[in-house]
Amino acid sequence: MNIEQFYPLFLQAGKVTIDSRKITENDIFFAFSGENFNAATLAEKAVDDGALAVIVELPEFENKGKNIFYVPSTLEFLQELAKYHRSKLTIPFIGLTGSNGKTTTKELIHAVLSEKLNVQYTFGNLNNHIGVPLTILSIKPEHEMAVIEMGANHQKEIEFLCTISQPDFGYITNFGKAHLEGFGGFEGVIKGKSELYDYLKSNSKTIIVNENDPIQAEKTQDYSPKITFGKTDSDYHFESFSKEHFVGLEYNGMKAVSRLTGDYNFTNLCVAASLGLHFGIGFEKIKHAVEQYTPTNMRSQVVKKENRTLVLDTYNANPSSMTASLNNFVTFEGTKTIIIGDMLELGAESEKEHKNILKLAQELNFDQIITVGKHFKATNLSNLSFEDTTSLIEYLKQNPIHSENILLKGSRGIALEKVIDFI
Repeated sequence: MNIEQFYPLFLQAGKVTIDSRKITENDIFFAFSGENFNAATLAEKAVDDGALAVIVELPEFENKGKNIFYVPSTLEFLQELAKYHRSKLTIPFIGLTGSNGKTTTKELIHAVLSEKLNVQYTFGNLNNHIGVPLTILSIKPEHEMAVIEMGANHQKEIEFLCTISQPDFGYITNFGKAHLEGFGGFEGVIKGKSELYDYLKSNSKTIIVNENDPIQAEKTQDYSPKITFGKTDSDYHFESFSKEHFVGLEYNGMKAVSRLTGDYNFTNLCVAASLGLHFGIGFEKIKHAVEQYTPTNMRSQVVKKENRTLVLDTYNANPSSMTASLNNFVTFEGTKTIIIGDMLELGAESEKEHKNILKLAQELNFDQIITVGKHFKATNLSNLSFEDTTSLIEYLKQNPIHSENILLKGSRGIALEKVIDFI
């Protein structure tokens, strides 16, 4: 089975899935193999459940009469199918990566562009070597634009994802201290994320640039075509303001207030607004999109619980985003408690970076500093340092937090959201 032969069958499908539990009528099921289980054993059942076709990588499970096809690698076939489908699409693709804010930025761009266009975009956090192909394969004839989030934790990953997604426009949110272990330090982060620039430049595509970011400005200097924002002489210029801890942006005297907290989200709003204006969407509609967008994914999410304000930012954490969160939270009125979880994948820099964050937290004079995770515990000698969320929950059952404002910020692996019900 090759891609050209299979493609007509793909065009008849409802969707592509790698989860046997989510198969519905007319789907294509890619039966991935793992260390302890190979989904090829579910091929016949998938057909019985309504699958149009199944791709397996064990030849003994092939049954062409039932559209069960063998390929040497289900992953490579998925990626090649996505690449082939992309080559048939003529709609604009916007690709984005960065150390912080990718998902929020992607969702804001989608919200703004959807005021005018039928936009398909990365669902949730499906931004890797499997998620990007799945997103591309979900694009149907009715879609007019695509927004593709690309994540990476090592060199050459963005380069590879660009060969699949082939973006026409590209934006890097920022270069921060994330995945230092995989990238080999901060300079490695810059090099790895800049692979998006390399692709766009080599294909004469459009780069979106925050001109207030010196690395972005330097790496795109003298390049064209590009869309710029940030400075007064940029293509688009916005002023920031805040209202009750929520970030707003002003354009030509018109104001839009988001439901996001943190000055760091201003840039995310700016790129979404810039793209909206570039594609002919008036600021009134941009304002509507910004003000209607509600974060529900534990990213800069503000929640009222009884008489307290909770800031939930538990999906990701690295030294750059942690610093920004703490500096934002200290501006809240009233008493403040922070619950901060370990920052993962920092490698040799881990001890130093956790010490720096704890030192910053102490300097900001929060009423209470609670840490969760073994990295912080090695640094934090107070009795408010816990190995895991289970230990913290047991403590909170007997020692409730009384602060008016509570921040929860940590890496996904720490799962700080489990604590919410006990606050």
